[in-house]
Amino acid sequence: MNKRTIIIHPSIKSQEHSELRSVESKLEEAEGLALAIDLEVVLAQIVVLQKMTPATYIGTGKVQEFAEFVEGNDIGLVVLNDQLSPIQQRNLELALKCKVIDRTALILEIFGERASTKEGSLQVELAAHEYQKSRLVRSWTHLERQRGGGGFMGGPGEKQIESDRRVISDRIALIKKRIKKVAQTREIQRKSRQKVPYDVVALVGYTNAGKSTLFNNVTGADVLAEDKLFATLDPTMRLLELPSGRKVIISDTVGFISDLPTQLVAAFRATLEEVIEADVILHIRDISNPETSEQKEDVLEVLKNLGLEERTQENMIEVLNKIDLLDDEQQKDVIHKGDSILISAITSEGIDNLFAAVDEKLSAKFLEEKVSIPCDNGKAIAWVYAKSEVLSEEQLEGVMHMKILISEKDLGKLKKMMTSN
Repeated sequence: MNKRTIIIHPSIKSQEHSELRSVESKLEEAEGLALAIDLEVVLAQIVVLQKMTPATYIGTGKVQEFAEFVEGNDIGLVVLNDQLSPIQQRNLELALKCKVIDRTALILEIFGERASTKEGSLQVELAAHEYQKSRLVRSWTHLERQRGGGGFMGGPGEKQIESDRRVISDRIALIKKRIKKVAQTREIQRKSRQKVPYDVVALVGYTNAGKSTLFNNVTGADVLAEDKLFATLDPTMRLLELPSGRKVIISDTVGFISDLPTQLVAAFRATLEEVIEADVILHIRDISNPETSEQKEDVLEVLKNLGLEERTQENMIEVLNKIDLLDDEQQKDVIHKGDSILISAITSEGIDNLFAAVDEKLSAKFLEEKVSIPCDNGKAIAWVYAKSEVLSEEQLEGVMHMKILISEKDLGKLKKMMTSN
C-alpha cells in the first residue's frame, strides 16, 4: 500500500466559536493518529470553509487543488479529519483518484492494528463492519483481511452492493455471537477476581498522557508505551504492593480522544469494565500539553457516558503527569492545583505521594465494625480474614468476636453470608 498521505482538517467558520480546541491542535492530533499506523504524512493542511459542501465536503476549488497535489506527489491516501458521508467519500475518491477515508475509519484502522485480546479484536471487527455497512461498498480491502472465506458473495442476479451488504450483515451476526461467548468467559473471570481480596486501581486518561509509562514504572511490566496515540487498546492488569503493604490490582486502559465515535466507545466498553468496577480511578493528565484542560473534559465526558460520573467524583484521584517537561516557572503554577498529585512517570518524581494518596483513598472507604461469628462457621471467619483488616479478636463460648475494618460492599456480603447460615 502507498502510505504517502495528505491530512485535511476542515474548519467551518460558523462553528469556530463553539470549538474548545484550536484548529491547529486538531490538525496536529490528526497527524498523530496517522503516525500511529506509520503513514507518511506528506501534507497536513487546514481548510477554512464558509459551509460544508454536500457533494464533497470541501468544495470544488479545493478538491481540484488537492487532486493536482495528489497526482504530482504520488499520494496514496487522503484523510479528512471529520466524518464523511458515503456520497462525499465516493465523490472525493473519484475526483482525487486515490483512497479517501475519514476520521472514524482512521481510528478503526488503529484499533485494528493495536487490539490484542480476542474480545478486543472481535469488537474492532464488529465496529468496522457496522461502519462499512453504512458506506456505499466499493472496496473490500479492509474487510477481506478480516473475513477470509472463498468470496462467494451472493447468487446470480444480485446487485453487488446488495450482495456486499448481505455478507456484512451475516458477518455482524456471527461476530455478535462470538462476542457473547467471550463476554460470558469474561464474566466468569470477573467473578473470580471479585473473590480475590484486592482492590482495583484503574488508570484512565487522554491518549498519550503517560498511563502505560506509569503502569510500567510501578509494576515493572513490559506494556507497550510509545509516543503514539492509542498505544494501549486492551486492559492490562498486574498485582501491585503499595509501600504500606496493601496489595491492589492495577489496570491500564485504552486512552480517550476528542470526538471519539460513539460506536467505538461502545466497542471498547469491555476494556473499560475495570474502570466501572474500580475502587480508585487515577485520571492521568499530561500537564505539559497546552490543551490539558480540554483533554480532561473529553475524558470526563466519556466516563459520564459510561454512567461513571457520580463514582468518579468519589473515587477519582487526578494525577498531573510529565512535570519533568515543565520549566521552574510552569512547575510553580501547577503546584497549587487543589488535591492533584504531581508526578513524572519517566523520572518517578512524585510516585511516593501518589501511592500515599491511593492508600488514603482506600482506607477512607473502610468501616470499623464489630462482628460475632460462631467458631464452627470456618468459611465466614476465613472470608473475614481475606476481605478485611482484623483489628482485634476474642473467642468466648464458641463465638469469635472481632473488630474489623471492612468496605461497605463487603460488609453487605458478610451480612448476607451470616443470614444464609
